[in-house]
Amino acid sequence: MNTTPSHSPILRLQDVGFAYPDQPAIAAGWNASVGPGITLLYGDTGAGKSALLQVIAGVLPATRGQLTVEGTSLRASPEAYRRNVFFVDPATDRFDQVTARACTATLREGDAHFDEALWQALVEGFSLPPHIDKPMYMLSTGSRRKVWLAAALASGRPLVLLDEPTAALDAGSVRCLWGALAELAKQPGRAFIVASAARIDEVPLAATIELPLH
Repeated sequence: MNTTPSHSPILRLQDVGFAYPDQPAIAAGWNASVGPGITLLYGDTGAGKSALLQVIAGVLPATRGQLTVEGTSLRASPEAYRRNVFFVDPATDRFDQVTARACTATLREGDAHFDEALWQALVEGFSLPPHIDKPMYMLSTGSRRKVWLAAALASGRPLVLLDEPTAALDAGSVRCLWGALAELAKQPGRAFIVASAARIDEVPLAATIELPLH
């Protein structure tokens, strides 16, 4: 079952399609609206959650359709669209040679509403102080993910995309993540899409989108 919020959407998808070459379509004629709060993108491993997040982020090109965030069209204004979106991509190696602090400085560029105090609290909550000035390649998978999550949650961008955010996190960091998300979800004008192969009951959900799409 797909549910979408009834109030003014932050993200709007109109007739969106996506398929990998020579593969069945993950999305075909997909119409959805995502409003403030936390939306769960739910489906089994391999259902296409990560691909759809990358399409929404503007990383993978949709084969058809229109995506807008806060009224800004990806097709018409791709740079402005991407400035409205924070996509957590801890699997990338493009920050391997810089410190976690420098990585964060790059991730927050152009983010006029980045919350420095919240970022510092999340660094503490995720037990990152011993690692914040180490090169990213020296960090564990979980610590790299925490660097990205701290930047994402402190971001002031309208749309934040989180792909299996609890993967490789210790129990204390998982509690910190859900606690921060629950508070941020109360803010007007902020939408969080969490892709997960498991149901989420740690935070209140505004909506659920289930895969496969119908």
